[in-house]
Amino acid sequence: MNDKMSQKNSRPLSLRVPEPSGRPGDAPDFSHLTMDPAGAVDRPEVSTAPYEMRDHAFRLIRVLDEDGNAVGPWNPRLDPETLRRGLKAMILTRAFDDRMHRAHRQGKTSFYMKCTGEEAIAVAQGMILSREDMGFPTYRQQGLLIARGYPLTAMMNQIYSNAEDPIKGRQLPIMYSAKDYGFFTISGNLGTQVPQAVGWAMASAYKGDDKIAISWIGDGATAEGDFHNALTFASVYRAPVILNIVNNQWAISSFQGIAGGLETTFASKAIGYGLPALRVDGNDFLAVWAATQWAEERARSNQGATVIELFTYRGAPHSTSDDPSRYRPGDEHEKWPLGDPIERLRQHLTLIGEWDDERHMAALKEAVEQVRAAGKESEAIGTLGQSRPSVKTMFEEVYATEDWRLVEQRREVGV
Repeated sequence: MNDKMSQKNSRPLSLRVPEPSGRPGDAPDFSHLTMDPAGAVDRPEVSTAPYEMRDHAFRLIRVLDEDGNAVGPWNPRLDPETLRRGLKAMILTRAFDDRMHRAHRQGKTSFYMKCTGEEAIAVAQGMILSREDMGFPTYRQQGLLIARGYPLTAMMNQIYSNAEDPIKGRQLPIMYSAKDYGFFTISGNLGTQVPQAVGWAMASAYKGDDKIAISWIGDGATAEGDFHNALTFASVYRAPVILNIVNNQWAISSFQGIAGGLETTFASKAIGYGLPALRVDGNDFLAVWAATQWAEERARSNQGATVIELFTYRGAPHSTSDDPSRYRPGDEHEKWPLGDPIERLRQHLTLIGEWDDERHMAALKEAVEQVRAAGKESEAIGTLGQSRPSVKTMFEEVYATEDWRLVEQRREVGV
């Protein structure tokens, strides 16, 4: 036997298991992160070939600097009223989250999930795209509905699964569905959003329509086969779709390195499929707006899909069933180097003379009162177990023409 073939390793092989930079009891450490200064990343033309903009998958698009100035080529130069609407929608989203989290603790619902620290993503993107475009969200895009004026009472009715639940008790709490608001039914099976969005976008293009699709998944779901299958179809057929990866650092208790985030960026996963990719500060309302606008223009001009990694931090527990103090430093969220999206937009508006402390306090109060009023209306209908959709609704909207077996079953139940 050849000597080289018979050689063994000089030491035993070892398996590397990635570990986060901090665990409970440790001081938060983000020194390993490399981030471009605000305004440092160039803005390519929308028609730029993907291979000519590979660097954008590794850098970080930022507009707001440390002092609240909007700088650089990605500055979307939004008017003050649009900025104020965005800030108020983020404030309202957080107030809604806080109210519903308390409702869970009071036994009024069985489950809830907050989007604390990620409000800029859904709000900015919800404001940019049309309701006629279709969004395929996860459970942390409630800001999409709130930014578009969806009734808070209807959202609460769904969470409580009461008699006025818009989807008649057919989904888990927070799994909203609102076609008229461009909000596809949330799937609890993560990763499904991407192939669904790509397929919807392909159908729109096939019909010669003018609508595009947008989807969101977390960093962990990029390890699912659905994600990679969808990128193949998006690339081959130039589907008019925006594919968001919300990298909030944690997939429940697994940090983003388990899904490959230590070896490369999540945006770079698009490169092998020949797709353009942007990596964006997800806590910067203006950067999220600008990157989404770029991808939207590309999709609407028949140039295909764009992958956007939104670099952010999940400030709250994964859900009401989760306790993050068991797997990460307790104050890690407060030390996140990209700050809080609400405070950063507030700082910018104040700097340009379009906001102040008095108006901010008034906006906070208005949001709390708006959520409280919606809560009273919804709770009067009923919370968990107090009222339910009628039994007859389980026979409705199953077949276009009612099957004879359903007729028989309804007769047996007496509805």
